[in-house]
Amino acid sequence: MTTVPGPSSSPKPRIVVPSADNKPSSGSTKKDTSSKTKPEFIVRTNYPESNAPLGVSVSKFSKNHILSSQHRLLIKGGRVVNDDGTTFADVFIEEGIIKQVGLNLIIPGGTKTIDATDKLVMPGGIDTHTHLELAFMGTRAADDFYTGTKAAIAGGTTTILDFVIPTKEQSLIDAYNQWRERADSKICCDYGLHVAITHWDEQVGKDMEILTKEKGVNSFKVFMAYPGTFMLADDDIYQVFAKCRELGAIAMVHAENGSVIKELEKEMSKLGITGPEGHLLSRPEKLEAEATNRAIMIAEQTRCPLYVVHVMSKTAADKIQEARLKGQVVFGEPIAASLGTDGSQYFNKCWHHAAAHVMSPPLRNDATTAPYLMDLLANGSLSTTGTDHCTFNINQKALGKDDFRKIPNGVNGIEERLAVVWTKGVETGKLDINQFVAVTSSNAARIFNIYPKKGRIAVGSDADCLIWDPKATKTISASSHHQACDFNIFEGLHCRGLPIITIVDGKIVYDNGQLNVLQGSGKYLHTACYADSVYQKLNKREIIREQLIKQQHIEREPYTGDVIVISKPVSNGDAKISPKNQAIPSSNEPHAAGFHNRPATRAGARNLFDSSFTLSGDQWDDANLRKTTRVQQPPGGQSKGLW
Repeated sequence: MTTVPGPSSSPKPRIVVPSADNKPSSGSTKKDTSSKTKPEFIVRTNYPESNAPLGVSVSKFSKNHILSSQHRLLIKGGRVVNDDGTTFADVFIEEGIIKQVGLNLIIPGGTKTIDATDKLVMPGGIDTHTHLELAFMGTRAADDFYTGTKAAIAGGTTTILDFVIPTKEQSLIDAYNQWRERADSKICCDYGLHVAITHWDEQVGKDMEILTKEKGVNSFKVFMAYPGTFMLADDDIYQVFAKCRELGAIAMVHAENGSVIKELEKEMSKLGITGPEGHLLSRPEKLEAEATNRAIMIAEQTRCPLYVVHVMSKTAADKIQEARLKGQVVFGEPIAASLGTDGSQYFNKCWHHAAAHVMSPPLRNDATTAPYLMDLLANGSLSTTGTDHCTFNINQKALGKDDFRKIPNGVNGIEERLAVVWTKGVETGKLDINQFVAVTSSNAARIFNIYPKKGRIAVGSDADCLIWDPKATKTISASSHHQACDFNIFEGLHCRGLPIITIVDGKIVYDNGQLNVLQGSGKYLHTACYADSVYQKLNKREIIREQLIKQQHIEREPYTGDVIVISKPVSNGDAKISPKNQAIPSSNEPHAAGFHNRPATRAGARNLFDSSFTLSGDQWDDANLRKTTRVQQPPGGQSKGLW
């Protein structure tokens, strides 16, 4: 692909800008009209500020517009690919916004033209799951917000959603401010933030309200793993989900059974398994599936939308698919790692190779997992793709050289995600190009409520887009990637289909291997609650649910009969009280003196395991009137004959 300046006529047209004083040059005899007129361009447009239809409106560009011509791009000759369709069209970009999409566009002079013939024009990728500059397991991730987003741009990702993870002692607001301070001065593309909930109390709920209403956060994550640091108990998870539903936010979950995993880790250690394979063996697939199902059930009870991050196994994905088939609002996110490699790496004889792949949940030692997850992406059972990008160098991974439990968890993927999904999905015939855009960009934009600002090539959308060459190839290697880590889990993977130009905010920031990024140029995205694609159904269901509950309410006459006294003690062990006032101890209270040695059943009846014998010969129910009717047909038949 080449970039050519436009217009292409020779000689290059010169744009004349009237001077401020508008005085004629000395010796000029021709009347000067520049003081009355400014240069004017007739442009077919569809600017948001214009009420005229496409191709009709007239836009007059002032001196400021002429000087801003370096911020104009025309992508010409390509196929525009969105999640819902593909069309041949040119794309005109100005001041970071897509202004026109169509053929035979009339554009201002001085616009730079990109030749996209035989190429695809797509919305930039949205990575739903990153951990840049994260302090974790005694060290800090190798990629910060500068190196991480540089790599993202080189791979075609133009927006990231990172996770704020507070310590148990830290407030959500303090942690949010800390992440903003880290990111704003370094980031090279636009970004949003999820916030993790690592403990629950009343103040956490108040902080969640502040974050949603004032800070632009619409998603909160809970951990079912990492006991003692991040993990929440089920009752606390219920409270977080219920609060998310109240606020119109999205609940996210890291689904693993952390308590059982902790015991299995001890078992591996006792067996002498200290290498990276112990990480996989102590985290069986069933524990991911169990936790996924448990999170889905809690979300169902709270009527909250659920987003399951880093789906790593077939059985966990099946739980998500089952819930979606039943109509529950659940989204699943496989990541580049689970789509591009597998858990056989943990058994590599090279320790640092095996350790480099350690993440949680782990890669599964099953070569059929990746294509299975890709199939579920294709049929809509899984919705998005992220990376869980959290890189550590080999010397950092070596913290666990003698104990796999101390290996920092995390892998790369922020640069490779789009190429891996194209190679494993489109090139294998599992995804078409529109589905590719959906699972790498548009679905995420809809779920997290930044669509169509992001995730679409359309008039008014942000000019974050890619020129994609479906024939371009490369072999992934740590020696050539742009990430800060010294290992790449996709080492040697031959990819077909690559971004050759990445445009962020209307500027070409990656062009055929050359990066031209500006540190701190990215903007923070305020993600509003009540995303229409998530909550439209839920809000309607809530109305229907309330109506159904009201219909099931039964109007009854109030009960006016006797009520037993369960706290009144009996003074004499052999004394009886009338049935009307008889004290039958509840199952939760100490037994009162009398016939019974065992507490009553939950229903208040006598426990049949108790003896009814007393020394006086009394029976416990002597006060009750006994029937004297003779039984004519006892069990076993009527007795006949003389005895």
